Amino acid sequence: MPLLRFLFRKMWNTRWLTLSTAAGLIAAVAFTVSIPMYADGALKRVVADSLREKSTGMPAGSLLIRYQASGGSTAADQAGLPDVDAFIREKVPERIGFPYDTFASVRSIRGTETAPVDPTKVDASRVRQMTIATMSGLEEKVEMMQGRMYGDEGADDGVIEAVMLEEALYRNDLHIGDELYYPIYGGLNLVLKVKIVGAYMPLDQTDPYWFQGLESIMNTLLVSEDAFADKLIGAGVPVHNAYWYYSFDLREIKTSQLAPLRRTLDRLDIELYQLLKDTRVEISFANTLTEFRRQGLQLQTLLFTLAAPMIAMVFYFIAMNAKQSLEKQRSDIAVLRSRGAGTRQIIWIYVLEGLLLGGTALVLGPLIGWFMAKSIGSANGFLTFVDRKAIPVGFSTEAAIAGVAAVLLAILSTVIPAILYARSSIVDYKRQLARSDRRPLWQRWFLDVALIGVAGYGWYLFNERQMLTFRTGMTTDQLNVNPFLFFVPAIAIFAIGLFCLRLFPLLLKLIGWLGRKMLPLPLYLTLTQLSRSSGAYYPLMILLILTLGLGVYNAAAARTIDLNSTERILYRYGSDVIIQTVWEGRAEVPPQSGNPGGNPGGNPGGNPGGNPGGNPGENPGGNPGGNPGGPGGNPGGGSGTPTRINYIEPPFEIFRTLDGVEAAARVLKTRGNIVVSGRSIGQGTLMGINNDQFAEVAWFREDLFPIHPFYYLDFLGRYEHAAIIPSNVAERYQLKPGDLISVGLTDGMLEFVIVGILPYWPSQYPDQSPFVIANLDYIYDQVPLIPYEVWLKMKPDAKVAPIVTALMDQGIELASVTDVRSELITQSKHPTRGGVFGILSLGFLVSVIISLAGYLLYWFFNLSGRIVQFGVLRAMGLSRKQLTGMLLLEQIFTGGLAIGLGFIIGKVASRLFLPFLQTAENVANAVPPFRVIFEQQDAIQLYIVVGFMLLTGAALLFLHIRRLRVHQAVKMGEER
Repeated sequence: MPLLRFLFRKMWNTRWLTLSTAAGLIAAVAFTVSIPMYADGALKRVVADSLREKSTGMPAGSLLIRYQASGGSTAADQAGLPDVDAFIREKVPERIGFPYDTFASVRSIRGTETAPVDPTKVDASRVRQMTIATMSGLEEKVEMMQGRMYGDEGADDGVIEAVMLEEALYRNDLHIGDELYYPIYGGLNLVLKVKIVGAYMPLDQTDPYWFQGLESIMNTLLVSEDAFADKLIGAGVPVHNAYWYYSFDLREIKTSQLAPLRRTLDRLDIELYQLLKDTRVEISFANTLTEFRRQGLQLQTLLFTLAAPMIAMVFYFIAMNAKQSLEKQRSDIAVLRSRGAGTRQIIWIYVLEGLLLGGTALVLGPLIGWFMAKSIGSANGFLTFVDRKAIPVGFSTEAAIAGVAAVLLAILSTVIPAILYARSSIVDYKRQLARSDRRPLWQRWFLDVALIGVAGYGWYLFNERQMLTFRTGMTTDQLNVNPFLFFVPAIAIFAIGLFCLRLFPLLLKLIGWLGRKMLPLPLYLTLTQLSRSSGAYYPLMILLILTLGLGVYNAAAARTIDLNSTERILYRYGSDVIIQTVWEGRAEVPPQSGNPGGNPGGNPGGNPGGNPGGNPGENPGGNPGGNPGGPGGNPGGGSGTPTRINYIEPPFEIFRTLDGVEAAARVLKTRGNIVVSGRSIGQGTLMGINNDQFAEVAWFREDLFPIHPFYYLDFLGRYEHAAIIPSNVAERYQLKPGDLISVGLTDGMLEFVIVGILPYWPSQYPDQSPFVIANLDYIYDQVPLIPYEVWLKMKPDAKVAPIVTALMDQGIELASVTDVRSELITQSKHPTRGGVFGILSLGFLVSVIISLAGYLLYWFFNLSGRIVQFGVLRAMGLSRKQLTGMLLLEQIFTGGLAIGLGFIIGKVASRLFLPFLQTAENVANAVPPFRVIFEQQDAIQLYIVVGFMLLTGAALLFLHIRRLRVHQAVKMGEER
């Protein structure tokens, strides 16, 4: 009890340090537990998506158990069948532990060839191979189309009543009321009489209840379960096949349940075989669980790796606070030690304090972590949170383990220094004070240089594309997020920061040496103070460098991932909405008999109506008059009679007047053979546009072009036969503006004059296929109409569905509609993408908060511990203004320098490592080219925080100096 009173008194006397340590612990627990919470919720989202994707087939939670009798099996050999049936119906759902949407039990006897009882009513010459079976719950799943449902006992004369699919009746040429003989072989010599009393149709053909598929029961006579048991099993007829099917609802599955459930499924085969041989699991969702587990572990690994630097920074903040607290109490510990207090007693005090604060963190941390996990789930980009359907976040075993581990690690970081201090006497304490100017351990052992070597080796592996093979990250639009790209840069930022601090004393000495005869007194005192105790400022400077450096890097990484993936989608499609209409056309035989090599049945860019351009690569120079000079021409003509489709262009002006449409453009894309100087260079894309329309709808990234793309469009509009070609084609074939280039289509050769050469063009990939951009009207003047696409520029928040409805009302049939904005929304809702941006956003915010809290707390306790020093300086004649100036310079030399280094090192790390966000596969073919983004908004936010820190620090300093009383500060004794 006295120990507890002493503990609470100690915590109260150092309440600010105690509160800051508690806040750090709560933040560490909250941040740590939020990751498995989010991963668990994201897993549920993945499971739900899998269930939706597999809705056309068997659901993801399907479990099918089958018994198939071996040859010569009799009813006596199937004595264990009732036990298996009871086990599957009762024990299996209990073992699985999840609700099921569907259960179906199917039993059937061996199929046989049936014969009609009355050949005058049923065609006896037809072979009918039928099977008698029973399905549980059939009455609730079907609708009787003819006749009635079977009876449970059958007719009095021993006839078994059965029903069939309505389609099966037609296929087998059977009718309601027909009777069939069903012979049973295998020693029984029994002939059953089956009467068809009804025809049914499934209420829902997509219901998992029909797991066998309707086609498999076309030749099945379904009877009641009671009739099957009494008339067949009771008569000694053996079961040939038995199926038990479950469709389990796995939407609420948790990460911690995956491994035990997989073991349960693996054990199921053994138990079933022991109950009845030849019984086994036919279809299981064990592989689905393995895939879910893989995705869950992959997501947790990725997010923990992304968050590891921020979590380490929080622990560093806790350790720094603990060290400040222990330094403030070190003299007390030494006095207690010298006055007879045992080492265990002192250690136990700090262990109890750690447990008390850790318990508080374990209570409050998960609650805050729950909100953080929700915030991660609502991340739509960096520092962008939207109100979308929340990911189901809950507490899990992994979250509890992560929280306890965080608390234990934090307690160890505070207790271990206390143990070292508890073993020191007052003499040891004074001896260490005398050696306070000794360099820290990391400088003596050159750990900063070693860490720089580790970071440099990591950069080398990235540069050689070796570390990029570790695909534990996620890929969005070919943009790979590798967790090592956040771990290695954090090491680099930390190492470079430590190395810069190694140079800090040398910088102070250099400034002091250069201005030793002209330095004003405040600056001289500042340099003297920092030179004598530079090691005391290292913890704060390291914290600021690490937090701000990581903040800059994470902000740049998130912006780079977001913008590049978005731009790739926008470039791929070229505009907001791409519509392909259905063109009407009629085929006709052209007057010439020559064969231009085309294939009039071709397809222009996916139009179902066909493309008269077809495959012009066979004979792009075809000329009905016979031109031996044409590249690949066929002057002699041919005996074939190719047809050509004349299309009727749908009305285009309607698109301009649709609600929500800002602009519309016709865009023709067709394949053709590109010819340079009479020589074919292969297949390419001919893109026909109207320059004024295209300028209004197309997406351009201006830095992709030597000059603004509108200049190229202007050149295109000045000459009807003008064309724009890609830079790689121009370089390879030494083409320049003014040169001629031709494109061969089915209906002739088109000749163009080059007016522009550029590297990229919306929706075109020059490294995969060359392109020629030309005037659409000029193309249509030379060749018959070819179906084109319609590109739409939409107004903000305008929907596509009303447009589709309006076009259909106008009689315009649509072949395809692509909404690029929907693609972007789908991408933004990917759980892994949301997790990455959520972690980076929260990490950035945590960096800001830790920087602010660490800076203020450090200077608060630094100033509190130097009251005697300030009093002596004031007593020696230093004015308040000079003392204030000295402390401001001290903040600038330490905090200001660390802040500047954090910004610079963060940007350097971004330039060095963020280009590796490209995978080895797409680094050479990235279109548009990858670029590292620094958003001014993020820098402004950091500047605001830094400015607030410095202003608050200055205000704290002024208040401290103003309250200073010389007669109280100058006294006998020590600083407290």
